[in-house]
Amino acid sequence: MKYLFSVVIVAALFFFSCSSNKNKDQTIHSTHNNPSLHSNSKKIEELSKAYFASGCFWCVEAVFESVKGVEEAVSGYSGGPEKNPTYEQVGAGKTGHAEAVEVYYDPAVVSYETLVKVYYGSHNPTTVNGQHPDFGTQYRSVIFYTNDNEKKIAETFKANLDASGEYGAPIATEIVAFEKFWPAEDYHQNYERLNPNNSYVRNVSIPRLNRFKAKFPELLKKNH
Repeated sequence: MKYLFSVVIVAALFFFSCSSNKNKDQTIHSTHNNPSLHSNSKKIEELSKAYFASGCFWCVEAVFESVKGVEEAVSGYSGGPEKNPTYEQVGAGKTGHAEAVEVYYDPAVVSYETLVKVYYGSHNPTTVNGQHPDFGTQYRSVIFYTNDNEKKIAETFKANLDASGEYGAPIATEIVAFEKFWPAEDYHQNYERLNPNNSYVRNVSIPRLNRFKAKFPELLKKNH
């Protein structure tokens, strides 16, 4: 499980990052997660947001950040009633939340429909409650729609996939109304890029990203 892979890293960060006097289980939305603070980004008010969950958020964040028109993807938690959930709580399946990402994107460059295509095309949407090697409701496949148009696009895409029989099994993705997104602890943000030698990243995250890149090269940013 990803949670077990990260225990040692989490402990180290807890003891050696105390200069900020903040517990790692606080929900910290740091400056590198805010597109308005990027010198080469559009202002945050010019961007749209979308919310997806499909297993490990380290993996999902990296996939969406490779896509043209996506300015930033923030790892976090959504879909449960618990306020200010921590990684340990969510990882233990205690809160009802799924590991999710908040995607900041420029609708003039990439459409919501394309993001849904990226979403379905970057994981196995037939798996109930998990993506190998992570299983549990916290790793379930969910699209959190924020309006009726997003709901229609997500449901239509799902219905078409089911009708095509492409995956050989029913699509298990939940399509539910967005309520709240809680940014994950700071050390989770850009985790794949900042921790390339982590065993989970090497064996799960990077291969998943590479499979996506090979499948959709036309959607990638030039530096990917």
